[in-house]
Formats: sequence, structure tokens, C-alpha cells
Amino acid sequence: MIVEIMNIIAGLILAMGILPLKPAVGKSLEKVAKWLGRFQTIIGIIAIIVGIVFFSLLQGTVAIICGLILAMGILSSIPALGKYLVKLAKWLGGFQTIIGIIAIIIGILGLLELL
Repeated sequence: MIVEIMNIIAGLILAMGILPLKPAVGKSLEKVAKWLGRFQTIIGIIAIIVGIVFFSLLQGTVAIICGLILAMGILSSIPALGKYLVKLAKWLGGFQTIIGIIAIIIGILGLLELL
């Protein structure tokens, strides 16, 4: 359950750009996402750790991918792998909104036990 919640939180931050387009709840979701965005790096690190510790093929992978994008600024400090992780995170960042939407959907479906 923690991975699903982490995916929803990370997805909200990643999909922040399109949240206002959602009728009725868009503005509220955007406010929440902007507030969470202040903790982007911390949430990214937690998403990576949660994705690894509570790994499941779909939920864990999505959490790790979201975490890499959110923690991009700190990845370069990892010895040996840092520069490669930054390259991967920058490439994934090009699909940030799509990955955010997928993370929200996967997280909600996981909470509803449909996945």
C-alpha cells in the first residue's frame, strides 16, 4: 500500500503541468502538487527506496522511475553510477507528464486492488 501512495504523490508532482486542466478538482490538485513540489528531491529519494524495498514488478518499477526523475539534482553525487543515473533521469524527464499520469493511475488502481 505504501508503494501505491508513493506513486500517487510522485505522479502528482510530475503531472503538475496538466492538473489545472482537470475540471472541478484541477485547481485543488495543482495546489497540493505545488506544495509537494517543494519536497521534490526528498520525495524522489523516498520513492526510489520504497520502490526497491517493497518491489513489485509494476508498482516498484514506476516508483523507481518517478524517484529518479524527482531526485535528478542529487543523483550526480552517487559514486561511480551518478553520471549515468543523471543521463537516464534527464531522458526520462522528457516524458515527465506522461510518467506522472501513469504513476497516478497505477497508484490508484493498486489502492483499489485492481492490479
